[in-house]
Amino acid sequence: MKDNKKVKASAYALIPFLVFIVIYFLTGIILQIQGVEMAFYQMPAPVAAFVAVIVAFIIFKDDLNTKFANFIAGCGNEDIISMCLIYLLAGAFSAVAEASGGRDAVVNLGLTIIPPSLIIAGIFLISGFMATSTGTSVGTVSALTTVTIGLAKGAGLNVAMSLAALISGSMLGDNLSIISDTTIAATKTQGVSMKDKFAMNIKIALPAAIISVILFIVFGRPENIVPIETGPIEIIKVLPYLLVLITALMGINVFVVLTSGIFFSSIIMLFENGFDFLGLSKLIYDGFTSMTEIFLLSMMIGGLSYMVNKEGGLDFINDKILSFVKGRKSAELGIALMAFLMDISIANNTVSIVIAGPIAKRLSNDYKVDPRRSASFLDIFACVGQGIIPYGIQLLAAAKLTEGLLAPVDIMPFLFYQYLLAAFAILSVFVRYADSKDPWNFEYDMPESEVASLHK
Repeated sequence: MKDNKKVKASAYALIPFLVFIVIYFLTGIILQIQGVEMAFYQMPAPVAAFVAVIVAFIIFKDDLNTKFANFIAGCGNEDIISMCLIYLLAGAFSAVAEASGGRDAVVNLGLTIIPPSLIIAGIFLISGFMATSTGTSVGTVSALTTVTIGLAKGAGLNVAMSLAALISGSMLGDNLSIISDTTIAATKTQGVSMKDKFAMNIKIALPAAIISVILFIVFGRPENIVPIETGPIEIIKVLPYLLVLITALMGINVFVVLTSGIFFSSIIMLFENGFDFLGLSKLIYDGFTSMTEIFLLSMMIGGLSYMVNKEGGLDFINDKILSFVKGRKSAELGIALMAFLMDISIANNTVSIVIAGPIAKRLSNDYKVDPRRSASFLDIFACVGQGIIPYGIQLLAAAKLTEGLLAPVDIMPFLFYQYLLAAFAILSVFVRYADSKDPWNFEYDMPESEVASLHK
């Protein structure tokens, strides 16, 4: 939705955004001091966003009807609505695939394939595949932490390094997954396909992952080789995840991809549970409702971003806050810094991307940064931030399940993948090894190959 009317850059217009961040951050700090568990996750993000929207309605100058129309225009933006619908389908797929036994099947398959002598590297690979398949780092950490601790203790491994491998793998998968809420937010705010973002993203993530595997092999050798007990291998229950991953990479419409995944998983579940159609329908609905928070937040931030943009807030960020940006390279670094700082401020990578997305899109347009690259950088640096902060849910959840054996800071030195991912991403700014061979056409706002097909 474009508005050609020139507005004056205004710091005042950023107050609603600052209100949102301050509410989120201060609540987390205060609750942390009070000793509340998961302090940064107690404040529902949509409520903080709602307060910010109210502030915008109060301080912006237009009449009430105009402000309301602007807010609704932002909420109803095509990319915002599309993003929200994808969230719902992704939630339903994850719920049904897990209920059909897919998650356990992935773990059993991975533990069967990985040699016992490579347990820590194996944990990294298994969690990476699971997070890529399910689209959730938090779910992966929650599902595999107990298994990881048991394997580490049984083999005389460094438990902190084992959990770091788990968290690193989960962030690898979260960053690359086609159905991750971070990928959905990054691609939709930048106006690119998930397939194209994946193709660019993996050029940065893959070398970081390979070196991480080597480091986990070298430093994570077990004192004792112990047999690993696994359940039966059920390949058919892994197939829905592979279907979604492969069809998405083929460029098939994401709505078709996720709907097919839901259908395939539903068939498996019905055969497993005696054709309980009512139970299946409730499970799909539970999957929808599991995405309510990010659904509501995306709509509110979409509306708020449009209002802030109309008042000159994004222009102020471009002109003043990101004044060091002079060209494409510095614009890419600006996107990286913005996503990273936003995440370490509010400890939520998806929320960080939703907020930073419109600003990154402006930088992409102004400095000719390939939007596939800006989407990748948003996702990469939000995941890097989320994957290393000791108050992030991934480290908190893993440390909590050690029952006092470890604190989150004990895990941080071994988070090889996150540090390497940031290093390779920054390297790609100066050594253009990750650029696409199909350049972006900014006039048509699509890859050159698609422009050529339009003229055939």
